[in-house]
Amino acid sequence: MEKVYGVIGSPISHSMSPVMLNDIFEHYKLNARYHAFHVRPGEVKAAIEGVRALGLSGINVTIPHKVEVIPYLDEVEEVAANIGAVNTIVNENGKLIGYNTDGNGFIRSLNRVISNEELRSANVLLIGAGGAARGIFISLAAMGVKKIDIVNRTVERATAIIDDCKFDVDSHALSTEEASIHLGKYQVIVNTTSVGMHPNVEDMPLSVENIASKAIVSDIIYNPFETKLLHEAAKHGAIIQNGIGMFVYQGALAFEKWTGIFPDTNRMEKLVTRLLGGKTC
Repeated sequence: MEKVYGVIGSPISHSMSPVMLNDIFEHYKLNARYHAFHVRPGEVKAAIEGVRALGLSGINVTIPHKVEVIPYLDEVEEVAANIGAVNTIVNENGKLIGYNTDGNGFIRSLNRVISNEELRSANVLLIGAGGAARGIFISLAAMGVKKIDIVNRTVERATAIIDDCKFDVDSHALSTEEASIHLGKYQVIVNTTSVGMHPNVEDMPLSVENIASKAIVSDIIYNPFETKLLHEAAKHGAIIQNGIGMFVYQGALAFEKWTGIFPDTNRMEKLVTRLLGGKTC
């Protein structure tokens, strides 16, 4: 019998997950299909009841339902509970278990340019204090990174993330001015905001004038492929990375939780890059 998976969100028609994950199901010759389900705000409880009633094997959860879905699950793993958001649900014989693969997906993408051992001893700066920042901050703290600061226009929002984290980490909330002045002390800098996303491609969340040479700068944006932040950081000698890897790895980790197989992420990334109109070589 064919297993059914999917993603719920609103809006959802733009999602690349169905194409990416159906290709991987076919690649591994699994009898499964992945669909996009438009679930409006206020319909999340009914949607989760539908997952149980119809016996869907698992779903992804995207904006704006990652928080609202939690009360309707049977169990939520520790990191996802601390983040306060779930993006992956596994149906284990009727028991719905929630996970968050966004933060770990980001870390797996970051591992292309820095090992976990190096990352644990690095000074990390997160730009932004929204949902993506919370997921990345707590996932980094959970894997043992000891120094993570957050810069945000509203310092109180950054402080709230730090205060909510249950893992041992040295953190300070910074203003944009403070972060710009002291940027040279960070080995890893991550933009978790939408600043610089198409069509506002000339915008930057932070000046990189004081960046250290060979610092790693990661931007979770992938449209455009190279934001102005990444372009300017590269001019100062930084190692740069866009957001395609995070998208691919969060999907790969969800696939692994559903099937026990960690998929071919190179294949996934080439497909997503092609869908976005980029080069795949």
